[in-house]
Amino acid sequence: MGLAVAYQALQDGHEVDVVEASQEPGGMAGHFDFGGISIERFYHFVCRADAPTVTLLRELGIADKLRWKPTSMGFFSDGRLNRWGDPLALLRIPGISLITKLRYGLFVLVCSRKNTWPQLEARSAKEWITAWCGKDGYKHFWETLLQYKFYEYADSISAAWIWTRIKRVGSSRKSIMQEELGYLEGGSKTLIDELVAAIEANGGCIHLGSSAQQIVIANDSVAGVQTKTAYFAADHVISTIPMPNIPRLVPDLPAEWRARYEALKTIGICCVVFKLKRSVSPHFWINLGQTKHEIPGVIEFSNLRDVGVVIVYVPYYMPATNRKFSWTDDELIKDAKFPPAARDLRSPDRRSVLSL
Repeated sequence: MGLAVAYQALQDGHEVDVVEASQEPGGMAGHFDFGGISIERFYHFVCRADAPTVTLLRELGIADKLRWKPTSMGFFSDGRLNRWGDPLALLRIPGISLITKLRYGLFVLVCSRKNTWPQLEARSAKEWITAWCGKDGYKHFWETLLQYKFYEYADSISAAWIWTRIKRVGSSRKSIMQEELGYLEGGSKTLIDELVAAIEANGGCIHLGSSAQQIVIANDSVAGVQTKTAYFAADHVISTIPMPNIPRLVPDLPAEWRARYEALKTIGICCVVFKLKRSVSPHFWINLGQTKHEIPGVIEFSNLRDVGVVIVYVPYYMPATNRKFSWTDDELIKDAKFPPAARDLRSPDRRSVLSL
């Protein structure tokens, strides 16, 4: 986000300094070396609805690096992995009444077709989904997904948030039976490298390992940013850090605005990345329904972008107050293996437990 904002500011005629705490650019879109493989820290994909992303790729001259690939989803519930994401898959899900399936199918269809839905801003996702899909539909298809992504905030998440995500993925379909997602050759690093090159070519400066300590205010206007080692005078400051951290950087913030920032609730993510000997499933994404595992899904990234080995992400979305947020890497890795369920994710004739 910071690099994209810097690029646009330069296009609009501003002089730009990017102040980055990390030793490398890219933030959550950055890569890391995983035993000789350059891979995203967090999983990324492109949908057909992501027009601004595609426009940016064209401007940077790397639109030809965007590849589209047929993908599929799975739904793991009650110890069974089911295909998911098309009408036939929905009808074949066992243990759910036909009326609930029809209500769910209509719900997704309407979400995919609507272009605006302002009424959803004032409704909770739970209330809205239950109204469309019934209590049984909410319980089977949504309850654990929301619970293990938002925990104590699950019942108050905006319906608008859910709708935009259904629409985004729903619009990225080659046909009613086939999902299609996009990826960049070389991963998100391809975009990061080009943004950095474009920023520097247009006179912008990127300062790595330069953590912002304070946004300086003078005469009721922003004056600049102070880091540990330098001061950057500025007429405008655009922050892309988590918003609850803003009050720490702006000690002169008016009390009313400070209270607004501090009242914001955020969800963090710890993402376990596995390099495996064997594939987990044929699907890119598996939603976890009625299970004991406190994770919303399993993403087999290599089913979208071939990186030469099997790469699987297990995301833990949770507030920073959650007990797991303070777990060590080893504790998260052990939990993410979730035996014996790892065996259950495979098709019935493939019983090997996942191994690193």
